Amino acid sequence: QVQLVESGGGLVQAGGSLRLSCAASGRTFSTYAMGWFRQAPGKEREFVATIRWSGDVTGYADSVKGRFTISRDNAKNTVALQMNSLKPEDTAVYYCAARRNPYGSYTPNEYAYWGQGTQVTVSS
Repeated sequence: QVQLVESGGGLVQAGGSLRLSCAASGRTFSTYAMGWFRQAPGKEREFVATIRWSGDVTGYADSVKGRFTISRDNAKNTVALQMNSLKPEDTAVYYCAARRNPYGSYTPNEYAYWGQGTQVTVSS
């Protein structure tokens, strides 16, 4: 089993920055690809970013490319999402997820473990 706990969410003004963190527990964390997803009220869960087990390959949704950066620190069992130039459209609950595979994916149902989510609200 892998347990994931997100933190760092909150209220921020448009144009501001926020850094989310995901703390993971589990013996095989370093071999799992990780991802960030988000879900706004009335919307489907949306892919945000993914990172390979080694951290050398990343992928981003077009809507966040150039503004968000995903990173991981396997020694600390953490995954981060740095969010810059935030927009009101970024408002959502953000979820950290782990895939039982070293390689990343854009598909939510390929991730076996999920955190509880952290709320990000961007005001105009």
